[in-house]
Amino acid sequence: MKNLIYLLVLLIVTSSSSQTSHKALPKIKNYSFLTDSLKIDEQLEKYKLAGFSLVVFENYQIVYSNQFGVKSIDSKEKIDQNTAFSTASISKPITALLCFMLEEKGLINLDDPIDPFLKRWHLPKSKFTENNSPTWRQFLNHTAGTTQEGFEDHYEGEVIPTIKQSLLGQIPRYDKEIEFLFTPGTSWQYSGGGYTIIQMALEDTFNKSMAELAAAYIFSPLGLKNTTMIQPNESGFPTNVALVHDKDGKVIKTGLPITPQVGPSGMWSTPTDLATLAIEMQNALRNKNNKVISHDVAKKVTAVTALKNAVGGWSYGWQKSFGYNNYEWFWCNGSNTGVGGTVAATMTDGNGFVFFANGEKPNRFPVMGQTQKTILKLMNWNNETITESIQEMPLAVKEKLIGTYDDFLYGQGVETKIVEKNNRLYVESALLEHFKGKNDNELVYLKNGLFKIIDYPNLLQFEFNDGKATAVNLIRGNLNTKVEGIRKEK
Repeated sequence: MKNLIYLLVLLIVTSSSSQTSHKALPKIKNYSFLTDSLKIDEQLEKYKLAGFSLVVFENYQIVYSNQFGVKSIDSKEKIDQNTAFSTASISKPITALLCFMLEEKGLINLDDPIDPFLKRWHLPKSKFTENNSPTWRQFLNHTAGTTQEGFEDHYEGEVIPTIKQSLLGQIPRYDKEIEFLFTPGTSWQYSGGGYTIIQMALEDTFNKSMAELAAAYIFSPLGLKNTTMIQPNESGFPTNVALVHDKDGKVIKTGLPITPQVGPSGMWSTPTDLATLAIEMQNALRNKNNKVISHDVAKKVTAVTALKNAVGGWSYGWQKSFGYNNYEWFWCNGSNTGVGGTVAATMTDGNGFVFFANGEKPNRFPVMGQTQKTILKLMNWNNETITESIQEMPLAVKEKLIGTYDDFLYGQGVETKIVEKNNRLYVESALLEHFKGKNDNELVYLKNGLFKIIDYPNLLQFEFNDGKATAVNLIRGNLNTKVEGIRKEK
């Protein structure tokens, strides 16, 4: 995992200009139309991308699996469905899941302060934690307030730092010990360092490595034979793996990045295995056909628990910022140098996709973005909407809302507009446009006086001053956060 910017850059990067004329098809057993529409092989050549692996699932079953390109541009050995990729930050929701499963078994309490569980190192003193010792839970949903967003990769033959050295800042990218930026629980800050603390606490408490714990409680019970947190310099690392490539399409060093920070970014897996895990989570959410993850754990680990400054909403490792076709999604992107991918799954109905690509960002982003939009369009996943709660928007309210704003949806500085089309209001944002492929996100007025953007998960309550919308409250369940100064003056 390199940095948080990846997960939103992926949303705004310009995708391939190729567009499909294939209309959304009825649900059929043969999903080969995806191959023709995605045109992955053409895109691999166009963008000098070594390989791409994709799985689509629907109604709680994998319905499409395809692999394109090679594991290494040097060997030309083709990627297959068992080829594992470095998953980067997709490790985080797995680490969070492990913690919630251990809590369910009574082995830890996620509301306990974490420092007493640390043996090799202890949290640094801070004015922010004098009376607010951060808990396991706060590290898991990025509300503990720690620094260290992401990390450099290492390769065999280099000196591999320990996680204690990582937390002390004795690694590339950092020159000081991890520290606190705010009082735990009062805001949100993406922190790979926080998940490194979780890793240390788990290993120190159970006297086992992250790889052993994850295998024992998650990978082995679910039958994920191609998923591991073992690193390339350790015994037991798989041999069928995709090597990382740079922007010129060349293998980077040995091609096998070593990540001592296993908890935040050290897992290797395949789209098939991660789709299997996502489907298990979906089954657990509906409390049917789940074998390893309980209904209670699935609900807890995917619940939105952070909204303030949290990029539209966050749970425990999972991003909860999207609502495509009126579904709520649990979502995670991963990005290491030369490799990246996405896991996306609906909270209901068992739909979603997983893909990975072994190439650098300029090579893989266009292919990933186009693949995402094409799948979402052609699979025609449409959840029913409740129209009874919508009321006609008064003309005076429309006039107050039309205008140009700073990004009040995700807090990433992307210009956002509210425009009128055919007597209706729509929100235009590059972030929403990338996710859907077009800007048609209608802003509707609800009978309770709140507003909703179609396919955006948070409700909105605008505040007006001098006839203009100047602030908005984002509302998600019992969470509420105010975004002020949103109006851009022309």
